[in-house]
Order: sequence, then C-alpha cells, then structure tokens
Amino acid sequence: MRTVAALLVALVALLHFGFLIIEMFLWTTPFAQRSFNMTEAFARESAVLAANQGLYNGFLAAGLVWGLVARENAHLIKVFFLSCVIIAGLYGAATAKLSILFIQALPAAMALAAVVMTRTRG
Repeated sequence: MRTVAALLVALVALLHFGFLIIEMFLWTTPFAQRSFNMTEAFARESAVLAANQGLYNGFLAAGLVWGLVARENAHLIKVFFLSCVIIAGLYGAATAKLSILFIQALPAAMALAAVVMTRTRG
C-alpha cells in the first residue's frame, strides 16, 4: 500500500507541475485556449492571473514532492498538501468548472485515502 500511496502522491504532484507549465508558460497558446475553452483575447488578458495561479500549483506540487522525500513528518506533509489540493479542487469545481472536481480533487482524495491507510496499517 505504501507504493500505491507514493505513486498516487507523485501523480498529483505531476499534475500540478503540469498545471504550472500550462498556466505560467503556455497560457496564450492554442493548446491552452482549447483546453480551457477561451479566446485568444481572454488568454492574453488573463495571462498574469493564470501565471499567479500556476505558481500556486507549483507550490502544491513542491510540497507533495517534499512529502515524498522527507524523512521526518512525511505523513503530515503529504496529508497537509493533499488536503490543500482537495480544497482547491472543490472550490474550483464550485466556482469555475465542474471537471476540476475529477481532474484535481478526485486524484488528491484517492492519494489522501491511500496515505491515511498506510499510516493506520503501520
């Protein structure tokens, strides 16, 4: 179960590094415009906000990687950052786009469940 938990945490971290790349560096590209169903004009107008959001996603990913490599308090670090991802995903699903629930919150919830299970099993 520890391996499954670590893989799920790594997947969530990779997703958030991917979000960072899209939001900080690819926001005004046709790929991002198609992915987020936005016009070129809107992409240009919102690029600074998207980059800021991307930076926060990078911090979430970095925290999850920290949890994977930490020798002390690794469990608490992973629980904290996965909880942050879930909350952000729930908020995004409620305010921006329902698919965020499945793309962001669900993988984090699965990883959190696996992390908690590894702790309760010893």
